[in-house]
Amino acid sequence: MLRFFLRRFAVAVAVALTVLTLAFLLTRVSGDLAISIAGPNATAEDVESIRQAYGLNRPVWVQYFDWLGRAVQGDFGESYFFRDRVANLIAARMPVTITLGLVGLAVALVVSLPLGILAAVREGSWVDRAVGLVAMIGQAMPSFWLGLVLMIVFGLQLAWLPISGVDTWDGYILPGIVLAFSAIPSLTRLTRSGMIEALSSDYIRTARAKGLTRLSILVKHGFRNAAIPVVSIAAVQLGFMLGGSVVIETVFALHGVGFLAWESISKNDFPVVQAVVLVLAIIYIGLTLLADLLNALLDPRLRTA
Repeated sequence: MLRFFLRRFAVAVAVALTVLTLAFLLTRVSGDLAISIAGPNATAEDVESIRQAYGLNRPVWVQYFDWLGRAVQGDFGESYFFRDRVANLIAARMPVTITLGLVGLAVALVVSLPLGILAAVREGSWVDRAVGLVAMIGQAMPSFWLGLVLMIVFGLQLAWLPISGVDTWDGYILPGIVLAFSAIPSLTRLTRSGMIEALSSDYIRTARAKGLTRLSILVKHGFRNAAIPVVSIAAVQLGFMLGGSVVIETVFALHGVGFLAWESISKNDFPVVQAVVLVLAIIYIGLTLLADLLNALLDPRLRTA
């Protein structure tokens, strides 16, 4: 198990370093940062002053290793626009994004797991086809469009839920549902395929021969084995939700890390953009590593893979 963890951890570190490098380089290839910071009306003297003040006149490789050394210590520099430490900005906004992602994942699991099990039990029936249709619609529906529709119906016309902000707990419901719709199709399909494979196994026939109840067979024996790939995809989907929160937080005006990224991009605040990309990527990598470890605990055969 230790060897399995070390292999996965080494891969995770390599991926994190790759993302860190790309986050730095992409802001440099987009143009002259000094001109972007100074604005369109700045003079040549203003641009040169900014270039010297922020160290942009140094070679790119020097800037990279300087940023790398500070980033691994949690120091992402200072925001050009907010005039505050980038780490402080992200720490203040992260609880909103994490809560939104967990709400979205919870809604997705509550909906997709029963649908997947139901489709597997009724394989080939109209129920199975209806579940497949729901999954297809959820896969094709743009999240920003669904968010606007929910805001109009439940926020403006029915006035049941708030359409912006998270001053109260119900402010997470609508954006959480929108986030969940992006994960429901894959979770439903994976649950369905895993349950179909499990229900056709020999140990399920043995459980039926013992006279166990249908519910016990489905939950204790069938879903327990079918849940192994669901664990991986759930962790991956949570990472996608945290990264996709940029759109949802902008639509619902939630002041999380996603909204911070949108603000920073619109104001050319590149230290914040780099840090947000890196932090969200590290969270995603960490969730993937956690999913691998959980799968290895559930299925010992994976430890030697």
